[in-house]
Amino acid sequence: MAPMRGALIWSALVLAIAVPLIAAAQSPLLQWRDPVYIIAGFAGIVGLALLLVQFLLIAGVLPGVPARRAHIWTGAGLVIAVFLHVAGLWITSPPDVVDVLLFRSPTPFSVWGVVAMWAVFATAGLAAFRKRLGLRAWRLGHNAAAVVIVSGTVIHAWLIQGAMEVTTKLGLCLVVVAAAVWVLRRRRVWRMLR
Repeated sequence: MAPMRGALIWSALVLAIAVPLIAAAQSPLLQWRDPVYIIAGFAGIVGLALLLVQFLLIAGVLPGVPARRAHIWTGAGLVIAVFLHVAGLWITSPPDVVDVLLFRSPTPFSVWGVVAMWAVFATAGLAAFRKRLGLRAWRLGHNAAAVVIVSGTVIHAWLIQGAMEVTTKLGLCLVVVAAAVWVLRRRRVWRMLR
């Protein structure tokens, strides 16, 4: 039964990530975009997908994966995805990115994206200084940043009318939020029982 359960979990994860990526790749909006812009957009989609992987790793439900080490590497992948997303958009339109980073952009989705971006970078910094911070401070900061990252990223993704197809985007966003809520609730209950 365990191998079947593992195969189902991995299949569900692959579908949750692949279906939105495939749907976005077929978007007619990509026909007039530069390759750098397309790569930047897909880096954002991959970043959203990596959030799902992060929470599944924290929950320990991905069979055959050393969860802690994979969580660290997936976090590094998330930082790279965010960097590629922003850098690609910078290459295609520096003034727009400057306006976004300075919170001067008229587009509501940009604010959520910038907040999530800084929370991702802050989380990477917290991870780098984990031993100096102490477990309690690190855990509090890491969990708070996770809430900001998920909230900001999901709202950012949802508000953008771009290459992502609406139904698959909604599905991925809901799965990410559900995984985050499930893991964070489990952690709170675990701490209360200590």
